[in-house]
Amino acid sequence: MVGRLRARANASMWVAPALILVLVFIYYPIIENVRLSFFSWSAFSPEPRPVGLDNYRALGSDPVFWRALGNNIGYAVVSLVFQVGLALVLAAVLEAYVGRRLRGLLRTIYFIPAVISITVAGMLFQFLYDPHIGLVNRFLGAVGLDSLQHSWLGDQDTAIWSVIAMSQWQSIGYTTMLFMVAIQRIPAELYESAHVDGAGRIRSFFVITVPMVREMTTLLVVVTISGAFLAFNEVMVMTGGGPANSSQVLGTWLYHSAFLNDDMGYAAAIATVIFVITLAASVIQLIRAQRRRVET
Repeated sequence: MVGRLRARANASMWVAPALILVLVFIYYPIIENVRLSFFSWSAFSPEPRPVGLDNYRALGSDPVFWRALGNNIGYAVVSLVFQVGLALVLAAVLEAYVGRRLRGLLRTIYFIPAVISITVAGMLFQFLYDPHIGLVNRFLGAVGLDSLQHSWLGDQDTAIWSVIAMSQWQSIGYTTMLFMVAIQRIPAELYESAHVDGAGRIRSFFVITVPMVREMTTLLVVVTISGAFLAFNEVMVMTGGGPANSSQVLGTWLYHSAFLNDDMGYAAAIATVIFVITLAASVIQLIRAQRRRVET
């Protein structure tokens, strides 16, 4: 009995530092942010003034907030299509149809964008989108699509989608590599049995590959949705939220409210909304994954 208590005490001593760090640097800031969202205060305020739900009511009547939220939702939908759906298809094709040597080369090519700094990638695509010397407009002109040439980052209708396109280019290689690792862990006997039963490549993909990489898919869905609602750097580097706030996302509008408008309470309310959305998306996916695990 004494030895068991001593073992638990020793284990607690090892766990305590990590637990303290998590409480101090993760949970305490979250709780403090939620608390401050019920106050009106600025960086120069002598003391925060309680305003109840006024900051959240202001969110409901703020057109830029709703524009930013819509941009984040669009960001999440496009990211799910490319970083999860297309990445899974691409990984399956590479594993099924590409030889080992070429597969290794393609892995490297696809993964290179993921290791490039987001700032460098944003500046690179700024150059590509330049309306006068950018390669995008030059390519359109070369193939006879001159009517489609315009200022991609300067147009309110295309600015946010241009930023999202850059993000997909940078991220899809990383998620493809993760799917390839998951596919490699599937027993080859399953595909051989499916082939004997007359299943082709496409049918095998849907009845074997997709179900067997479900855990990786759940993880990437959570990470992708969270990343879409936490987007900040790419927008700040490429557009700064413009033109006319058309490419604002929740992260950049939070920054604008806190450090340009000096409305810290309002910014804290935006941060709380981001936290609730990302937490809800993660919990829903994890609950669904747990239910599927129990059913099987």
